[in-house]
Amino acid sequence: MTNASDAIATAAGREARRERLFTRINKAAGWLDALGLSWLTPLLKIAAGDSPREQFSELKRVLLVPLVGIGLFLAAWGILAPQVQTSLGAIPGPVQVWQQAVNLWEDHRAERQKALEFYERQEARNAKLIADGREDRVKWRDYTGRPTYLDQIATSLLTVGLGFAFATLVAVPLGIACGLSRTVNGAVNPLIQIFKPVSPLAWLPIVTMVVSALYVDTVDWLPKSLLISAITVTLCSLWPTLINTALGVASVDKDLMNVGRVLQLPTARIITKLVLPSALPLIFTGLRLSLGVGWMVLIAAEMLAQNPGLGKFVWDEFQNGSSQSLAKIMVAVLTIGIIGFLLDRLMYALQRAFTFSANR
Repeated sequence: MTNASDAIATAAGREARRERLFTRINKAAGWLDALGLSWLTPLLKIAAGDSPREQFSELKRVLLVPLVGIGLFLAAWGILAPQVQTSLGAIPGPVQVWQQAVNLWEDHRAERQKALEFYERQEARNAKLIADGREDRVKWRDYTGRPTYLDQIATSLLTVGLGFAFATLVAVPLGIACGLSRTVNGAVNPLIQIFKPVSPLAWLPIVTMVVSALYVDTVDWLPKSLLISAITVTLCSLWPTLINTALGVASVDKDLMNVGRVLQLPTARIITKLVLPSALPLIFTGLRLSLGVGWMVLIAAEMLAQNPGLGKFVWDEFQNGSSQSLAKIMVAVLTIGIIGFLLDRLMYALQRAFTFSANR
């Protein structure tokens, strides 16, 4: 009898641990989905002892089907691309594009090695001068080699981040004001409708002239070209956040707002405790749209203004006209798309972290 009781207790404990494990996996599933890793959830459930047949069906939906789609795209690309002849030669296939991606990585490593050797030689030279008592001849210089492909990616990310931050600082407070006040909304709405469709190519000359006139005393960490691109991104990307913030604030339950007024809460407290928590889902939707718009605008702005970044890289390769240029342009196109996807996933993960509706 005792052995039977122990067996039952052991089985019950094992089942309880299994249920706790599945609870953790289910909680993690939302985050994995936000990060684009939803295919890990079925694998974790299989490892935890769930039915393989059921989870393989889910794995087929979230992993196998997308992989088949990508495989068909690559196959069609590899077959059709060589048949299209351009002024730069045939359209490169996946293999040629991959080779150029590897070459760009190797170029980056070689340039970093050159920079390391430069600083080592400089340190050795200065150390010798100090040892010889000629400290007045010691000089420290920065390495001035050409920016690599990864450097240009970093520049583009920095620029879009700066422009997106500017847009958020402008759009969210103004959107809250529009959502709370019909008067403010009536005054701002015509401006939104007029300026929202304006292309970055139209803003860029104006921004360039204004920044050149006002930003005279430049600083090393904020070059004029970077600021021009960032402001252009701001002017084109703030509208989705502004519109969605205003809509989210205007949609807050009126009874909730009336309770705040009855309790005589100050306006700042009403906004932070009542308005923002209710409007955050729509605000984050606007932020995701704005970031996507900003990333697209940035590439066009860099290309037209010849500012450092991925856009300039694409234009330089087009002007270069070598046999490898088209493959490098394709590498840049794929890089732009992948980074855009990752930025959207990042914003979606932040939305899940800060909004209640996304976690229900």
